[in-house]
Amino acid sequence: MSGIHEECGVFGVYSKKPGAVANTAYYGLYSLQHRGQESCGIVVCDDGLFFSHKDIGLVGDVFTPEVMSKFPNATMAVGHVRYGTTGGTNRVNCQPIEVNHQRGKMALAHNGNLTNAWQLRSELELSGAIFHTTSDTEIIAYIVTRERLHAPSIESALARAMPQLDGAYSLVLMSAAKLIAARDRYGFRPLCYGITEDGSYVAASESCALSAVGASFVRDILPGEIVVFDETGVHSYKECCGSALPGKICIFEYIYFARPDSVLDGVSVHAARLRAGAVLARRHPAEADVVVGVPDSGLDAALGYSRESGIPYGIGFIKNKYIGRTFISPGQSARLDKVKIKLSPIADTVRGKRVVLIDDSIVRGTTSGQIVKLLRDAGASEIHMRISAPPFMNPCYYGTDIDSRENLIACRYSVPEISEMIGADSLGYLPADELQSLVGFRGFCSACFDGRYPTEIPENTCKNRFERRLSERRQMTDSHVIKGLKRF
Repeated sequence: MSGIHEECGVFGVYSKKPGAVANTAYYGLYSLQHRGQESCGIVVCDDGLFFSHKDIGLVGDVFTPEVMSKFPNATMAVGHVRYGTTGGTNRVNCQPIEVNHQRGKMALAHNGNLTNAWQLRSELELSGAIFHTTSDTEIIAYIVTRERLHAPSIESALARAMPQLDGAYSLVLMSAAKLIAARDRYGFRPLCYGITEDGSYVAASESCALSAVGASFVRDILPGEIVVFDETGVHSYKECCGSALPGKICIFEYIYFARPDSVLDGVSVHAARLRAGAVLARRHPAEADVVVGVPDSGLDAALGYSRESGIPYGIGFIKNKYIGRTFISPGQSARLDKVKIKLSPIADTVRGKRVVLIDDSIVRGTTSGQIVKLLRDAGASEIHMRISAPPFMNPCYYGTDIDSRENLIACRYSVPEISEMIGADSLGYLPADELQSLVGFRGFCSACFDGRYPTEIPENTCKNRFERRLSERRQMTDSHVIKGLKRF
């Protein structure tokens, strides 16, 4: 229930025989809906011809039976669910991005955020490139296309493009004859592939999407790796970005973003959240009668807290499944209204009891305060809030939409002050030094908590200038514009 923006979900399928690959993509995207609820799209390839449908909305609303009936039987499909951290919410920014060029067709779906998107786009625009969207996915498509004009294959073009891209990107790319999956050299965002009983290959952001379409998990795509699926089988190209680097998957994938039934880089998300709850019980114990979690990502941690502490676990909230996550709301008042609609407390669980309340994070504090109030109104006598993540202290440049310290409550107030502000009797965060215990390895990015960024911090993150009003654009200083132009 945090106020954090999600990134996106990507999906691709390659079949040796024509079939209902659009349906496969539909079910794959449905299982990835938690990763993006703004828009979605599917592109299928039928013997070199592309057919697509993209729109704003949820998968079940955009892909009606009528729409699905218009997709032909085909051998490949790529799909995407979006929550944009770069580019606004409009149809033109829906993915996958489609490109027609001299060397053929391409459809590209992207999860992540380029840290050098502003610089790349400025360079391309000054060389005459014309962009139709405001997302950095089109930047990737443009660079791959440019390299393809001189490369012998689409995968070699991608290999030449990847060293030019900084930051986070997990890609699923489709040409007329190949499906390609690729992951940035740090592996910030998850990506894996599997195989179905009939020999079709499936690539997806999370393993839960493989299960949804009846595919068996094969393995994760490695950081810096390109995997090609074609009529001859599966081909792997490693170290496309230079020497191999230690993985830096976003730790918040395990705490919040991913579905509990997914396994990311060999670690069960469900198990990681159980361990987070157990750590909280040891480091921040409380005298209480019941442990409850905020649906959905707080539930597993609440169960872990209960098991470790011996305090009974209870279902404290019923979640309305037909409303998007609260961060979709653009304004604070709308976000608070959605909290009331989305969550209903179960009074019998909390009335007259001391409650340990587990949630995944606190960003601004407003949503957390509303949730605490719901339990107070339901009769809870005490509320001890425990957070299964450390305090957010820094911006994220890799796809999590935390763009400044200004709105982060932990940057302005102490833990006791935050506890008082949200109306809790006590508050405890997961200690940053316990993050490794969640996943069992050191290869993760936790820069939003500790400020240790794996890459260079971008100088300019102003990428939506074409979606600003004229009055807002005029407020941009000339120094920023001149500084950007002088680089090229």
